[in-house]
Amino acid sequence: MDPADRRYLIDEISAQEAWRLFRILAEFVDGFDNLANIGSAVTFFGSARSTEKEWEYRTARELAAKLARDGCSIITGGGPGVMEAANRGAQEGKGLSVGLNIEIPFEQRPNKYVDKLIDFRYFFVRKVMFVKYSIAFVILPGGFGTMDELFEALTLIQTRKIKPFPVYLVGKKYWGGLVHWVQDVMVSEGKILPEDLDILHVVDDQEEIVAGIRAVRKAMDLMP
Repeated sequence: MDPADRRYLIDEISAQEAWRLFRILAEFVDGFDNLANIGSAVTFFGSARSTEKEWEYRTARELAAKLARDGCSIITGGGPGVMEAANRGAQEGKGLSVGLNIEIPFEQRPNKYVDKLIDFRYFFVRKVMFVKYSIAFVILPGGFGTMDELFEALTLIQTRKIKPFPVYLVGKKYWGGLVHWVQDVMVSEGKILPEDLDILHVVDDQEEIVAGIRAVRKAMDLMP
């Protein structure tokens, strides 16, 4: 390649990377501006493929409504399935319904129950928003994306990169095998400490979650 062409190519790549950095910064600024005043917020995760006929959809809807009536804002990924159910419950409970939508080729389209919608191109920027503005995570059955959010939160709390907050795994039948494996293999082989599991709460009772999050809000002096 001619030296002049090589220099031109390098300059083009540098310009593209600079614009990418500006887009990333703009997403952070947009997220911070839009979420700064949402109050006590609980993030719901779960499968985009769940339907109204499945228990996790009904549970997310009911639980989000209860938390909304208790004064919490509800954050989801803004898409269908469990996300839709939680946003729907937030509106039914007269709370703020927030959707952090991600641009991907399939499944992810904003649901109609979102009051405040923010679009993201970058997963990592979106993840920061979930963690920064939540006082608890409620995680229902889901796939790889749900697992990704779960283990990122656990890692950040374990390494003390963020202040600890409760992570509720809803559905003992669905999550029990995973938690038992973590206990029987990861803990027993010394890969994590037994107290690392204190972050996790595997529950079926919605009232237990509502009471737990209310206690967090009181401890943080966030109750009205």
